[in-house]
Amino acid sequence: MARGADRALRVVQPFVLVLLPVVLLACAVLRVPNAALVTSLVAIVSLVPFFAQFELSRLRPRDLMPIVVMTALAVAGRLVFAPVPEVKPVMAIVVITGMAFGRQSGFITGALAMLVSNMFFGQGPWTPWQMYGFGLAGYMAGWFGQTSAGKHRAAVVAFGAALCFLYGFILDSWMLIGFVHPTSIAAALATYAAGLPGNVIHAIGTVVFLLPIATAWPPLFDRIKRKYGLSAQARPASGSTERC
Repeated sequence: MARGADRALRVVQPFVLVLLPVVLLACAVLRVPNAALVTSLVAIVSLVPFFAQFELSRLRPRDLMPIVVMTALAVAGRLVFAPVPEVKPVMAIVVITGMAFGRQSGFITGALAMLVSNMFFGQGPWTPWQMYGFGLAGYMAGWFGQTSAGKHRAAVVAFGAALCFLYGFILDSWMLIGFVHPTSIAAALATYAAGLPGNVIHAIGTVVFLLPIATAWPPLFDRIKRKYGLSAQARPASGSTERC
């Protein structure tokens, strides 16, 4: 039963990732009252299949350790660079984690990094969105790591920068649809224009962090996986004011 549930959750995960943008768009078109609350609840629901599948996995200490270590590094990096607005190593760490250890590990690392670090930066209605945004980045990085482009540092760096803009677009869209009334083209342009400088800085910072680690870390992770017999995904069980 556990194996069947694990497989079912893996099938559901891509669909719940798409669910949130669809609900956002529907709220904008239908002008749903309390759109901020509705979409935030959907964001929380979108996280459930990933954490449920994580709970069903047979996690040996060696399987769990990469997620723990990389999450701790992301949290520490966000705290260390707190004085520098929008410049954080979190996206770079999440991207490398997803590429090295798979989509599930990438998603969990990104989501947990924001949940834990917000204990210092401040929890709020933005937390599920940050968890979803960085979790999505880690999940997409897991897919990207399986492509031929994932073997080239320049492509990895460009991919990480693109994910920063995707993350910013998600947060800006939530702000627009949830809190800007009435929603209009002019309001949308103003909202995305206001978020653009922060997104650019976030992307530049991620490029700076990715340039060295995209070269140094993957070979290290490959040796660790070979030495300790780690798979890209855990095996199934048998029986703040700143956005980034």
